Amino acid sequence: MNKNIQNLKFVFAPRTVAIVGASATANKIGNVIIRNFLDARFQGDIFPINPKYTELFGLKCYQKVSDVPGTIDCVIIATPAETVPMIVEDCVKKKVGGVIVLSGGFEEVNRTDLAQKIAEIAKKNNLPIIGPNCLGVYNPYTKVDSIFLPRYKLERPKAGGIAFVTQSGAVGSTVMDLAAFYGIGISKFISYGNATVLDESDYLEYLMHDKDTKTIILYLEGAKDGRKLLQTMKKVNKIKPIIALKAGKGVGGQAAARSHTGNIAGSYLAYNAAFKQAKVTEADGIIEVFDFVKIFDQTKPKGNRIAVLTNGGGIGVLTTDYIESEGLSLAKFSDETKKELAKILPSYGTVANPLDLVADAGVEAYEKAIDVMMNDPNIDALIVIVLTQTPPIDERIIHVLTKASDDKRKPIATISIGGTYTEVYRKILESKGVPSYNSPRAAVKAIERLITYSRYWEQLKRK
Repeated sequence: MNKNIQNLKFVFAPRTVAIVGASATANKIGNVIIRNFLDARFQGDIFPINPKYTELFGLKCYQKVSDVPGTIDCVIIATPAETVPMIVEDCVKKKVGGVIVLSGGFEEVNRTDLAQKIAEIAKKNNLPIIGPNCLGVYNPYTKVDSIFLPRYKLERPKAGGIAFVTQSGAVGSTVMDLAAFYGIGISKFISYGNATVLDESDYLEYLMHDKDTKTIILYLEGAKDGRKLLQTMKKVNKIKPIIALKAGKGVGGQAAARSHTGNIAGSYLAYNAAFKQAKVTEADGIIEVFDFVKIFDQTKPKGNRIAVLTNGGGIGVLTTDYIESEGLSLAKFSDETKKELAKILPSYGTVANPLDLVADAGVEAYEKAIDVMMNDPNIDALIVIVLTQTPPIDERIIHVLTKASDDKRKPIATISIGGTYTEVYRKILESKGVPSYNSPRAAVKAIERLITYSRYWEQLKRK
């Protein structure tokens, strides 16, 4: 790991932060960022930088970065593009650890001269710079938050194991909002914009060594160095799964990407081939990213034999169709499993896979059936369908499914389809780390991607 990437520790876990462009005006970027740090109860020192003020939010305000006494680990810049090179020079003078440039007005509007100045200064002095033209970073563990979207509009996710690396601030903020809504925890959020100094490959490498990160999401419009990206993905994906979302697949999308972050999107076929070569899991949209990422926290399955448990026969049949279309297999229950399941079913029930507990099945039947299936060596993964609308199903099902998910003997995905009442259940399950889906297709596709990655991981272990 090169010095620039190593020094990202000053951005993600700083003891001191300076905010250039700090403001007393409500809703200005420099105002929102200071509020973020104060509201999050950041434990380090905060230094507002703006020659217009002597004090902001009870904090002493300085004219420039080099005026601040002591060491500064991280500087966040939110000033016009023309001022940024001079501020970065001042950061070098102060021996700052790392810089986040939120300002736009660089490559994306053909001001490559300004971008080149920043890059030259950074590379000459081993100064890691995130951006420009970005939202910056969020680390729930250290309370670092340079995202200039107010917390009352964009709720921050809780701490967890998912890192999100994004070229787009808009896509990034959407993912953050959804993660917070569903109670999905993140380890790091990195919006890197134009990638003038550090690019997506550098962040992937940093996250490979990050103890808090278990899974990485990558939103990509275009890479400046495709070969570097491929080699980095190959290396990182062997240790931590990468789920990629590529934008700019068509001609129009590629043009939009160019004007957005100044990057050339390139041929989608080339990126698709790179993902396949690196065994990276590719998602086809933001919702599918979430579908995949929540299942990747489950135990790696040993094979592709799926057991389906349901209290609604029709949904079980649909799920079976998708299992077959995704190239998976329905598990064949052992004789012992068949005997134990027969004890759970009503007299008119049939032991089969899918196992239909029938509509009047209660929570106890689910608990017993799941336990039996967990003990069957012929089953590699479980899909549990719960129609919450049936009278016998109550809030105890949440405990049963959470216990099964925490069991870790086999991966489990749950399916519940319905309106407001059902969505309340699903949201609670998501917040407890139970993969929950509102369609059979989404659940089966996610399980298949986990199985595919698990096979790759097992192959690596045998080498």
